[in-house]
Formats: sequence, C-alpha cells, structure tokens
Amino acid sequence: MNDPRHGLRFRQVHLDFHTSPDIEGVGAKFDKTRFQEALRLGHVDSITLFSKCHHGWSYHPTSVGRMHPRLAFDLLRAQIDAAREIGVATPVYLSAGIDNVASHEHPEWRAMNDKGQYMGWVAEPAKPGFHAMCFRSPYLDYLCDQIREACRLFPEADGIFLDIVGKKPCLCEWCQRWMRGHGLRLDRPEDVDAAAVETLRLYYERTTAAARELDPAMRVFHNGGNVGPKFRSCGFLPFFSHLELESLPTGGWGYDHFPLGAKFVEGLGLDYLGMTGKFHQSWGEFGGFKHPNALRYECAAMLAWGAKCSVGDQCHPSGEMDRGTYALIGQAYAEIEAKEPWCEGTRGVADVGVLMECGTAASDADRPTPADTGAGRMLLEGHVLFDMLDAESDFSRYRALVLPDAIRVDEALKARLDAYLAQGGRLLLSGASGLDAERGRFLFDVGATTEGISPFGPDFILPREDLRPSFLSTPMVMHPSDWIPGGGNSQRVTPTDGASLGDVYDPYFNRTWEHFCSHQHTPNRPEKSGFACGVRKGAIAYLAHPVFTLYARRGMVAVRDYALRVLRDLLGAPTVEVAGLPSTGRVALREQPAGKRAVLHLLWAPTAKRGGIWDKDVEVVEDLVPLRGLRVAVRRPGAAPLSSVRLVPQGTALPFSTDPEGTVRFEIPELLCHQMVELA
Repeated sequence: MNDPRHGLRFRQVHLDFHTSPDIEGVGAKFDKTRFQEALRLGHVDSITLFSKCHHGWSYHPTSVGRMHPRLAFDLLRAQIDAAREIGVATPVYLSAGIDNVASHEHPEWRAMNDKGQYMGWVAEPAKPGFHAMCFRSPYLDYLCDQIREACRLFPEADGIFLDIVGKKPCLCEWCQRWMRGHGLRLDRPEDVDAAAVETLRLYYERTTAAARELDPAMRVFHNGGNVGPKFRSCGFLPFFSHLELESLPTGGWGYDHFPLGAKFVEGLGLDYLGMTGKFHQSWGEFGGFKHPNALRYECAAMLAWGAKCSVGDQCHPSGEMDRGTYALIGQAYAEIEAKEPWCEGTRGVADVGVLMECGTAASDADRPTPADTGAGRMLLEGHVLFDMLDAESDFSRYRALVLPDAIRVDEALKARLDAYLAQGGRLLLSGASGLDAERGRFLFDVGATTEGISPFGPDFILPREDLRPSFLSTPMVMHPSDWIPGGGNSQRVTPTDGASLGDVYDPYFNRTWEHFCSHQHTPNRPEKSGFACGVRKGAIAYLAHPVFTLYARRGMVAVRDYALRVLRDLLGAPTVEVAGLPSTGRVALREQPAGKRAVLHLLWAPTAKRGGIWDKDVEVVEDLVPLRGLRVAVRRPGAAPLSSVRLVPQGTALPFSTDPEGTVRFEIPELLCHQMVELA
C-alpha cells in the first residue's frame, strides 16, 4: 500500500509526454535497457510517467478515454515495469484541467468566460493550444473515470499527479445552471468567483476520492502552479498528500520565486518537492538545455529550503530517452544523493515571520503581492532567516513579525498580534499595515499619530544616521507605487512618545502639466517637512512608506538597506551572520532532530539576464565562482555544547570557538555553489 507518511524521494524527474496525434511511431523507440541506463545516469530515484496528456490521449489501453492513435502498445506499463525493476518509484500523471480530445468530442464541456468565449491557452480556433474544461460539467465524471482506471491498471503507482488545476471563473451552461440554483447572479463578479471556488472544491473532493478508491493511502497532488494561503483558508489542503512547487527560474519565475513559496509551505506540515526543469526556459522546449551549473544550483537550493527535488524533462515522441539530458541531470543529482543524509527530516530555523497580504482574511489576493515579494527578496538578500506566513500560522516561533505595506488587520488578527506582543514578540509595520484607515489612527501603539496620506508623490527621506545606508548623506527619493491603494504615497507621521527614525522632505510641488522640473519628479525642499519617515516605540517599529512594494518595483538598494537596518535594530543579534557573502548569496539553517545536529546551508551563484520569455527577463546561471574565507557566527543560546563543526558531505572538520553566550564562530575556506556545514 502507498503510504503518504513515507517521505518523498529526493531525486525525481517529471517526464512530460504531451504528444500530437499527427506524429508517427509514438513510443516505437522505447527500450527498457536504454530507459534504465538513462535513469541510472541521471541518479534518478523517482519518475512521474504519463497516463493522459494535455492533448487528451492515453498512453495505455483504455476503456474510458482514447489511446494515442499512433501508439501500438502499453507504453506506461513498459515504463513502470522498467523503472521499478531498478528501484525507481513511479507516480502517474493525468492532465486534468485541459483535454483537447474531450473538448473536440464534447465542446459543451469547455470552460467559458464572461464574454461567452471558450477558455484555455488560446481563444481563437485557428491558433494552436490547449482547451480548458469545466469541472462543473460532465467532464468531471469522465476525468474521475480515467483516474479510477489508471489506479486499477497501475496499482503500484507511487501517487497520482493531476495537472492544470485552479479556480476558473466560468459561465458555461453548467455553471450558469448551478449559480441560478444557488441564488447567485451572473453579472456579479464576486458571485462568479464564489461559484468558481465551489466548483474547484467539487473537483478536489471527487478526484481525490477517485484516486483513493482502491488505495486510501494513495498519494495525490493537484498542480495549479502556485501553493498559497488560500489553499488553507479555503480548506483545500486535506486533498493533498504532499506539495510540488513548480518554479522554473528561467521560465519566467526567476530565482527568488521558489524560496518564498518553500518558506510558506514548510509551515503547512506536508512533505514537498521543488520542481525546476532541464530546459533553458520552460516546458515543452525540445532541444532546450540549461547549463549544468544552473541545475546544480537550483537543486541545491531545494535542499536549503527543505524540499526534495524534481526536474522536468519531456520525452521525445519516439519514446527514446535523451542521454544528454540525463547526463545533465546526473551532475546535479549525484551531488544531491551525497547530501541526502543531512537533509532528511529537517525543519527550518527562522528569526522573522513575514505575514503575507494574500494570507489574511481581509485580502482578496490569492497569490503573493508585490509587497510580499519585496519583503521576501529583501530578507533573502539581507541573509535574514525568515518564513512566509498566513494569519493561521504559529506566530510564537518568531522573534519578530513583518507586516508589509498593505496588511489590513481585522479583529481576529489584531487579537493574535496583541497576544504575540504580550509574549515578547516584536512587530515591523510599513505603509498602510496596522492602520485603521477609516478613523485615521494606528491600531497599535507605535508612539505616533498620523494625519493620513501625504499629498506628495514622491517625497524624500533622510533616516537617522544609525539607520541610513552607509553611502547616504542626503535625502533619497521614495517613489510612490500604483500597486498600493491610494497611490502608495507615505503616511504623514508625527512621533508622540516614540523615537523618530528620520525625516521626510517634501518636493516643491507634484509634477503636473502646470509645473514640472527636469526629467522626472520635482526635487526636495531643503527644509524638513516636520513629519517622520518612521517611528519606534518599544517592540514596534513603523515605516511611513510602502518600502517593500517600492523595493519589488524599483530595486533600490538604499531602500533595502534602510529597511533592513530598522529590522535589525528591532530584532537584535540574528541567529546567523555570514561576513563576506554577497547579497546574491543565500543562507539557511535547518535542524535535524534525528541526527542531533543543525545544518547550515550557504548558496551562491551569480546570475545574468539574457533574453526573455513572456515579456519577462530570463535569469541565467552559468559560471560558478568560489568565495573564500567566509566568517560565520551562529548564535544558539541554550543549545547543547557542540562536539564538532564540519563541512558535509566532505567530512572536513573546521576549527571553531564558542563564547559564554553560546555563539559559535568558524570560517568556511571556500564556497562553490552550495556548502553545508554540520553543527553536531
């Protein structure tokens, strides 16, 4: 029996096989020996194999769907048998949300938008692409029958992977009928959205039950490309046995996307994979290869953020595995295999929790906002140990909480934050976070009053000397943001019994057709405005500007350094400090209770922007440059004395010292891509 309590494997391949019916000889070059050789070459211990693809074709005989017309044998059975013969696990994939075979046979099952147009990857019939299906239609019966059939034919499957799953605001005939029957209006977007949530719930209930009909412990994962707080708040998590975080850095996600997702899902209590691809850019890129160093870095980052690894590939229609691909994957997975003993059963250590806007009941967002992203990016670059949180997370684990820019605090959240502060916690608020906008006051005692939003955008700030960046001596511009309600201008803050964090300088005037100055905004007046750029009172610090959104949009290092200095002043000495690591380096500390040790992860790979995809820049990792002589301090007050500090998996012992407060200090001779340090 499949038991989801048994951990996922570390070295998985997701083998796409979306294959046109117009290609001959599908699977004809599959060879068991060569298939097994490729898996061994890639150090692969789990491979996701296809029952049904996006085109809608099945890769085995079927009495429910349609077997691929150019396939002459049971390809899935042959692949599963070959993999399991050498000890490789075999989850089984079915495309769920799109199916072109079903859409052509039953166009009435297709999802439809509010303009009466079919939904999917393309809107025009004359353009190539996949068609979205509605889960409120009889298509869901068809899909569930396919899932049951796959589980019956392949009972040894190590899980069911269901793809392209998400909330689709749909107004097909089936959805319209359901909405009318439940008193919902077709012309109210909020009603259409509510119906979409209930349709998604119906999908989760029925498909999960179908997958577990024969084996109640069958692993099930529903892939929607993003795992965020709404999964928990909507009650969807019980339908997942584990999580797979799809995040192809060169496919438009970027290198900061995965760690922020991982730092949230670790708190959900499920095992999880990171998912990248061997492609230069994204899925379906035949003949696309990223540099081996990029894949080494991406897989190492998954370990650092507590995940197992999954690398996407797409098999050629002939069924022949590409040895070059598995040689590429093997360079990364050989290293992962050696590191696994220090990565199984770990939990992250964090000083700071970032409450995501999309994780609060008062927010309509179901994905990280620019404020969430900017906060996470700042803390990654500042080497701060942190997690991303929702309103249901355990706040007591963190020395400080950050509420970035636009967190609307309702009564329930206010009570939780008050309890957290009473237990010795600390808060960093910014922008509109923690404000009662209707009454024009702060919800927490920050030691200041507010006169509302500044009429000036932008304005300028000069933080206190101990909080400003080392290179700043004159006021810096604080751009407004159209990503923030009200335009993102600063709050007009006057300290009362709190300590000012610095001064605001107003411009002479806003730039309009009536008066403007130079190329962009008007310069600042030489005199102070009388308002503060922030205030600190005891355990609470407040920044008057939406600094995290500003950083996500503008990338101003001076803004990042200012915010980080305020956070460090609030937090005190961090758990980990690494001298000599660039801001592009990454730091994680993980505890492994079974091994009675902590493991420090250091990552560094310089990225370059080369080309683009879908109007987004592509970050590329190619060259790995060593860093030498990194000086590390790890503060572990109350922890048992260390017996050793050593590089792993190399086994090299490092000299270390421990002061009376429990701070351990040592030096890392060289960091090349990824280095783990065991503190035993």
